[in-house]
Amino acid sequence: MRQATVERNTHETQISVSLNLDGTGVYDVSTGIGFLDHMLEQLSRHSLIDLTVRAKGDIHIDFHHTTEDSGIAIGQAVAQALGDRKGITRYGSALIPMDETLTQVALDLSNRPYLIWRVDFRRDKIGEMDTELFKEWFQAFAQAAGITLHVQNLYGENSHHIIESTFKALARALRQAVEIDPRKADAVPSTKGVLGGSL
Repeated sequence: MRQATVERNTHETQISVSLNLDGTGVYDVSTGIGFLDHMLEQLSRHSLIDLTVRAKGDIHIDFHHTTEDSGIAIGQAVAQALGDRKGITRYGSALIPMDETLTQVALDLSNRPYLIWRVDFRRDKIGEMDTELFKEWFQAFAQAAGITLHVQNLYGENSHHIIESTFKALARALRQAVEIDPRKADAVPSTKGVLGGSL
């Protein structure tokens, strides 16, 4: 089983993450930030990655550190669970509608982290959470997991729908990319024989 557990402890946050790439989408998430919990639950459910997250952070200051550090810890756990990335499908994409909103995610488990973020919001906050923090989560996740990640909201009006569609699209794309390709389960999907490093 491709599983990992990560502990991340700083002066700002204490976070533990456990995940199973070959799960069924079972989640148990508590970050102290209700909307972030909701998004991470969507990520687990629609990727079929079992996910447990426990986070305590300085949310009395703001939500920035907890949001960013949870992205780092989950990304690190994904990278650890992937190991040498042998046999994975590697690429994934999804086009996800949510009412008036349509969002596209394409990703490569290349071990060369990069984020393209083309998402705009009509509001500065969703509940108590600053919408600018979602880019921070995706950036931290992509960097720590070693993912080339392109996120584009094609259209939409409701900020809740826009951000939820990005997490669902990430989940579905990730679900494709982490799958083992039965036609080449014994090889790293690269002509170099390894994933990562220079182009």
